[in-house]
Amino acid sequence: MSKINVIASPIGNLKDITHRAIEELTNADFIICEDTRVTGKLLKHYGIKNELVVLNARNEERRIETILHKLESGQTGALVSDAGTPCISDPGERLVNKVIAEGFEVTGVPGANAAIFALSISGMPSESFIFEGFLPNKKGRQKKLKLLAEEERTIIFYESMYRIEKLLNELSEYMPQRYTAVFRELTKMFEERWEGYPKDILENLNSKVIKGEFVVIISPPDWKRT
Repeated sequence: MSKINVIASPIGNLKDITHRAIEELTNADFIICEDTRVTGKLLKHYGIKNELVVLNARNEERRIETILHKLESGQTGALVSDAGTPCISDPGERLVNKVIAEGFEVTGVPGANAAIFALSISGMPSESFIFEGFLPNKKGRQKKLKLLAEEERTIIFYESMYRIEKLLNELSEYMPQRYTAVFRELTKMFEERWEGYPKDILENLNSKVIKGEFVVIISPPDWKRT
């Protein structure tokens, strides 16, 4: 039966992928990815040579139709993102929704996720938390931060190297007394972490060349590292 396999890929270290994920990628008729250059490195590492179909925010509508035609012809697809679990702050959600609506099977292979991994090594409360992904670049950003300042659970953000300083400045204004952990390039050679209050972390970052992707975890109010 035609289906889409949603497959988690490594968030950095290419070895962080399951045997079943490699098996499903190998057996797929086509692989849906964000960027052929990024996914190509993973596939080359494991000797996988399948057709790649690019799906991103710019071409999503027309690519969904292409993928549905492939499923109608009896093919099986695998959906991956550049890093981690697809559809979590990454393209694919609309595709999965449409595939299910059209009566095709959607299953998957679980694996790496940067937010959950960062939380697991943060030591912060994890029994209840809120994942915000990337904040809006402009419209609604300040309103969202004001609302989150009242949030009593652990908060997780993703942020790019272009806006990490901006985010820390905003956290210094809206949540200055909430203990924060910032992770960069998780599982990669130059993985780093900074901890403290937002203003302190910002001062440490200002002395460095900032590159890579970031996960930011904010503790509940009054929580302290003990």
